[in-house]
Formats: sequence, C-alpha cells, structure tokens
Amino acid sequence: MVNYREILRLDSLNYTQRQIAASVHSSRNTISEVLHLADAKGLHWPLDDTVTNQEIMSLLYPQRKDAVNPRKEPDYSYIHKELAKPGVNLSLLWTEYCSKCDSEGCTPYMYSQFCDKYRHWARLTKATMRIKHKPGEAMQVDWGEATVYLDGQKTVINLFCARLCYSCRPVVLAYRHQNEESFLDAFVRTFDILGGVPHKVIFDNGKVAVKDGFGKHAQAQKGYTALAAHYSFSALFCNPAEGHEKGLVEGLVGWARRNILVPVPYAPDISGLDTLLLERCMKYEAHQIKGKPDKVGVMMAEERSMFHPLPGYRFETAKCADVRVNAFSTARFRTNSYSVPVQYTGRMVGIKGYPETVEIYYKGALIAVHTRCYGKHQSIYHLEHYMPLLEERRRAIPDAAPVKQNVPPEVLEELRKNSGNYSRMVSILQDFVDKEKPQIQDPVKILSVDLRQYDQLSRREEVNSQ
Repeated sequence: MVNYREILRLDSLNYTQRQIAASVHSSRNTISEVLHLADAKGLHWPLDDTVTNQEIMSLLYPQRKDAVNPRKEPDYSYIHKELAKPGVNLSLLWTEYCSKCDSEGCTPYMYSQFCDKYRHWARLTKATMRIKHKPGEAMQVDWGEATVYLDGQKTVINLFCARLCYSCRPVVLAYRHQNEESFLDAFVRTFDILGGVPHKVIFDNGKVAVKDGFGKHAQAQKGYTALAAHYSFSALFCNPAEGHEKGLVEGLVGWARRNILVPVPYAPDISGLDTLLLERCMKYEAHQIKGKPDKVGVMMAEERSMFHPLPGYRFETAKCADVRVNAFSTARFRTNSYSVPVQYTGRMVGIKGYPETVEIYYKGALIAVHTRCYGKHQSIYHLEHYMPLLEERRRAIPDAAPVKQNVPPEVLEELRKNSGNYSRMVSILQDFVDKEKPQIQDPVKILSVDLRQYDQLSRREEVNSQ
C-alpha cells in the first residue's frame, strides 16, 4: 500500500516530488496524484496519529472502497507462526498458500508480492517471536569496537563477542585488527574456553567469513569452511540489516563496553586486556537472567555436556607463506619485512602470521618471532640477528638501521662517543642485547655426578638431596 501519511508529511517539509518518490518507493505520478487529490479534499499535514493509510485512501479514492480484490489475502499470523519452526521458509509457505487458493478457486499473489505483503504486515505489527534453544545447540557471534589504553597509548581495538544461545554465557576477546587470522583464532580460543563446540554458529555477513552472497545463500570463505569442518559445527549466516536474527549477541558489545571497559582500562598489551575481559566473563556465570531457570554457570555446565568434543589437535589459524630471505636478512610477509639471523640470508623460510605475532621457520625449526606490524612497507629488526655482521663491519654500527631502530638515544650517544673504538662499540651493543634478553627466573641447578648415588639407588636406599 502507498504510504499516504509519509507523502503528506514530506510534502509539508518542502521535499520535492522526486525526493518523496525515492523515500516512499512510489512513482512520481503517484506522488503527484496523491498531493493533488489531498489538496482538493483539504487534507494536509499534520494528521492525527489515529488516521491510518487505509482511511486516507478511502477519502482520496472513494471508488476503491467497494472494489473487490480478486486475490486471496494470506493468513499472515499463520505464516509468522510457521516461520518459527525449523526448516520452514517463505517459499514453502507460498507453495502451500497457492495450493489452498487452487482448491478454493481463488487467485493467489505471486511469490514476490506474497513476501512483500508479509514483511509489510510484520513491520506494522512489529511481530516477533521467542526462539528457545536446546543446550549446546547454537552460539551467536559478532564484532564490535572499543577504546582502551595499550602500553599508555589510546587505541581502538576490535572485540570478538560470542554468546551461547541456551545459557547466555559470553566470551569477549580483544584484537588489534579484524582479519581472517583474528577471526579464526578467536573461534579456536572460544572453543577452548567453553570446553567444547556448539552444534551451530550464527554470524552476520562479514567478509572475514563470507566470500559471496548473504543469509542462506552465503558462500563461506575457505578458511571458515575449513574451521567448521575441523570442529564439526554448522555455519549459519544472517540476512543483511536483520540484527534480531542474532539478537543475543547484538547487545553483548554494549554490555562489554559498559561493564568491563568503564572506566577505560590501562593494559600493557592485548594479552593483559584479554585477561581482564575473560575474568569478567567468568564472573557473569554467577548471574541469573530474568526468566531463566538457573544461573548462567549452572546452565553452562548443562550445555557443556551437549557440546561436540574438541578435536585431537588445534586448528591452524595462521596465514602461511614460503619466502626467500633477502640480502638485508629480512623475510617479507604481506607488506612488511621481518628480520632473521644473518646466517639464513638467501635461504627459503616458512612464515606463519598470527593475529599478534609473526613466526619464521627454517626446515621446521623456529628461528625468529616478531610482534606483528599492521603498518605498510615497514621493516622490523631484531638487533641480535645482526650482531655477527656488525662485529665484522664495525664502522657501520652507528648508522645501521637495526641499531637505530632498537637502541635508545642514550646508547646511540654512547656509541657515537666511542666511534673510533670499534671493540668498545661492539661491547656496548652486546651488553645491550644481553640486557634485553629475557632472564631465566627459575634456573635449574646442575649437580656434579656422584656415581655412589647410583649404587644407593640400585640398593633402593634413599638418596639425600643436595
């Protein structure tokens, strides 16, 4: 039906007929005719809230009042009720509606009209339904943003939010970037936290998961398809602009901002922020939601028993690549270059890009780990990788890029003061590298071998610890 109220309202705001037509999705001829008839009848905005479009149409087109519609109106309440059942869709209900019209000798609406009229009825009545999920049946997932302080810097981070549909147990994780690696890593960590895998996962149409299409026609990305196969869950996708299809998780982003991130937290890194988020999600298990039979934690325990078990090994979430180390002893991943020890120059290495780190391997052995850089065309150096080369080319020490990137200004100044003493410069750098290396906090005490203790053991006597 034409939205007569909206046409009159927009006309009162001095919208052009072209603008009104675009807004209400009617032709300009229809807009012109409605405004002309309304002016002739003395009908102008504002109108009383009780005046409906049907009443306005009867006033403007009295000849249509008694016109008989040859098509049979669908039973919209029945359609809405049936759609709540699993496996039922509008296509099936339209086929059923057409069969009923044929048996009664009536003319049915075409499928597109049938769908449009039902959706229009649903919008006007704001009809909705409560969907009850079984334990372990489904989990809803969404992304959001929040502002925090990481290492003293104000940073906008991405929140991966997941919520079980039966117990409403939340899981919130933080990532610096919303990409496929983060998306897959979040799922793996979420399943580990929950201790199992729900049967279905409901997500929207984000490009990290959907390659093409939307809703039931969505074609999942290769990585997400592999993840779903590995963990044996069904991947379901929502329709565009239909937030109610994953309403449980829609409010979780706001809940996390209000209840965890106020006041704005200060964390040393993403790992520290994740600890805060997960602690708060764990405390939520003591909460009982109105209308639920028990506390979240109790229902979660019931739900966990219905999950699919975790597979024997974790899914590999990294982006992998094989590259050759260049003359600067760096290996390129995406748009950035990461250093490796100089002895691997010219060798083929394997790179694994995780959400927060980049790992580099040579013949299966880990040779370098870097914090992942999300800038573009950057070079990231570890000073210790270049120490053998700097010991040979000592004159280059003060101006070497790995040195300038890693050492603080006071150490650079000391190097310049000793620019004529190459041995001293190497010693300064080595001291700095040794200082930056993580220290062993719990060293293993190595005792000298005493063969008499073996004799005591063979006689099953107690050996005194030293």
